[in-house]
Amino acid sequence: MPATLATAVTHSQEIKHSRFTAQAAPIDDPAAALAFVSAVAVPEATHNCWAYRHGAEYRSSDDGEPAGTAGRPILAAIDGQGLDRIVVVVTRWYGGVKLGAGGLVRAYGGTAAECLRLAPRLPLTEMATLQLRCGFEDLGAVHLALAQHQALKEQEQFDADGAVLRATLPSARLDALKIQLRDATRNRVHVFSESSPE
Repeated sequence: MPATLATAVTHSQEIKHSRFTAQAAPIDDPAAALAFVSAVAVPEATHNCWAYRHGAEYRSSDDGEPAGTAGRPILAAIDGQGLDRIVVVVTRWYGGVKLGAGGLVRAYGGTAAECLRLAPRLPLTEMATLQLRCGFEDLGAVHLALAQHQALKEQEQFDADGAVLRATLPSARLDALKIQLRDATRNRVHVFSESSPE
């Protein structure tokens, strides 16, 4: 199951007199990743290389290091740890010894991977959104079923015939909820749309 970080984390190491510091954080969207990069980049450092992944969206930057030696290895560290919705910035202070392309890949990717390996994780649960209509006589059964299946009620509107509700719940619970609603109300509850936001 994919996970994100529970909190922001930092990890530093020295490699051939260069200091590398990785800073990683969970993000809600790509804009938050770029804001984090701006916030933690150290202007007087030699390089601030970074990568983020948010679902199918990802970006990386070598920030002046040879192409493919920093950003991509950081992204590979994110993917290698099975993480999503995170950003990692690895800042380098040059120490006078050239590392070569292979050395840079290992230094940036390794610093990012070690930072993420030590980080506390938070499992990402795939969520689904459900809309349903029910009569007033079934409203109690609907509320009970939503609570039992960890559904968060986002909207509830009433009209002459009953209520229309929108709720978000873990995707894995969707089928069981629909079965419970069918059985508890003799199939009177009408589910008229569902989607997975991610």
